[in-house]
Amino acid sequence: MNELSIRQKIYEIRGQRVMLDFDLADAYGVETSQLKRQVRRNMERFEGEDFMFEVTREELSRCQIGTLDIKRGKNIKYLPFAFTELGVAMLSSVLRSSAAIKVNRDIMRAFVSLRHLVMLPDTADRLLRIEREIKHIKEDMNETLADQNDINESTRAQLDAISEALAELQAKGPHQKPMRRIGFIQDDNNK
Repeated sequence: MNELSIRQKIYEIRGQRVMLDFDLADAYGVETSQLKRQVRRNMERFEGEDFMFEVTREELSRCQIGTLDIKRGKNIKYLPFAFTELGVAMLSSVLRSSAAIKVNRDIMRAFVSLRHLVMLPDTADRLLRIEREIKHIKEDMNETLADQNDINESTRAQLDAISEALAELQAKGPHQKPMRRIGFIQDDNNK
């Protein structure tokens, strides 16, 4: 498992970056139940939400990580554990295989690279620029909408004036002088 694929499995829940037990079990090459069993046997190592906590169903659905397969055996029966960076580090003392140690190193590197990515000064500058651009776009949209409302009001006033003029014409009634016939006019005397 490479660092990029690990980064995609790091979620933000309760304001902390975490990895879920089923993703960790997959990375370590063990069953989720086995990982949970080892954690429960060593619960004193994971006390406190800064190491691990159980995700609620609401958090699971809100993070869009709870998309369940309908196939048999693929539904999440039990709520997953969420391991913080400290909790993942503590897992290395619980899972002692050489594969677990290698995967743990990669996971720790992924957490550190995410932290560095967020802390880059360039990132903060880019975020400020984006916020300013969004503010300018909002101002421009508000001005455009205000102009459009002004146009709509003047258009409405013109339409009202046209309606009044049509109503006046209609109120005058039929024309007083007879209308001239249209088309080929034949003299009545030549019949």
